[in-house]
Amino acid sequence: MPDPQPLLEVTDLAKSYALRGGFFDRTKGNVQAVDHVSFSIPRGQTFGLVGESGSGKTTTGRLIVRVIEPDTGQIVFRDEESGGIDLVKLSSRQIRPLRKKIQMIFQDPYSSLDPRMTVLRIVGEPLRATGNISRRATRERVAEVLEMVGLSDEYMNRYPHAFSGGQRQRIGIARALATQPSLIVADEAVSALDVSVQAQILNLLRDLQERFRLTYLFIAHDLGVVRYLCDRVAVMYSGRLVEIAEKPALYGNPKHPYTESLLAAAPRPEPEKLAIKPPYAGLALGPRTSAGGCAYFPRCPYRRDVCSREAPQLRKVADGHSVACHFDLTLTNANSSGTCGRENMQSKGSAVH
Repeated sequence: MPDPQPLLEVTDLAKSYALRGGFFDRTKGNVQAVDHVSFSIPRGQTFGLVGESGSGKTTTGRLIVRVIEPDTGQIVFRDEESGGIDLVKLSSRQIRPLRKKIQMIFQDPYSSLDPRMTVLRIVGEPLRATGNISRRATRERVAEVLEMVGLSDEYMNRYPHAFSGGQRQRIGIARALATQPSLIVADEAVSALDVSVQAQILNLLRDLQERFRLTYLFIAHDLGVVRYLCDRVAVMYSGRLVEIAEKPALYGNPKHPYTESLLAAAPRPEPEKLAIKPPYAGLALGPRTSAGGCAYFPRCPYRRDVCSREAPQLRKVADGHSVACHFDLTLTNANSSGTCGRENMQSKGSAVH
């Protein structure tokens, strides 16, 4: 039976950075990297966070593990020992005991491992950082987690340069597992690997989840990978969540034009059978410094005047399905009727240039 309360609950999480420039490097404004993001993850499930580069998904993951300090918001973590702790309110010293419950897998297996440290030191480092543990116990635990990820304990005294990319990522996964976490934030965990190796790592993550009832926040830009691993998916654009839905609903009936474009751009084995081929207008994603209007307005093929004035709020349009778009229902009707539906929508006052 699912838990009555989610393991992780994020509410109105926000982070901005100063935009500097000019001869004196003065502050010209603020870039909103994460703009009041809210979602929850039930225990034992995988929550996918997708979007193009610069959308804010990696910043969101680092805010959750408190590598970066948020400006505002709540990050409530519920483990077996507490009814719920807001990580934002904890100091660096207070959050340290919870580090072992929340771990992270990084994108690049080459730069995330210290080349001067052996596998024993790399995987055992979280154990030493989160509690007093003997060398013998550390060695035994490292051997145990290496076996979990498919590596021999004979590798403990080797350095990262002696391994392939897939093996290095397995070492990174072993490091995350060492402290027996409840939540793992996987930031583009397979994007730097070959396709065949990606499949091995994804199967490993799924097996570990079933074995230890792990909860994943899986950050990625590859929709095929997300579709294979995740239970629920959130689409992020310019620091905001534009759509959240269960995996079948999001892939089968996208409500937001950005989600529609992402799905249409994903490679398919039979591209001539692509059902949705939306136009893709506008420029690439850039830093957003203003909160006025819809952030996707410059690129949206269905935009109207109201989109430039009012920012749409994330709202529920179906059971378990939320979208931040003024015209999501119209888009649904357009998709079901083909190109003619889109042309009819644009002829009724859309401001497409």
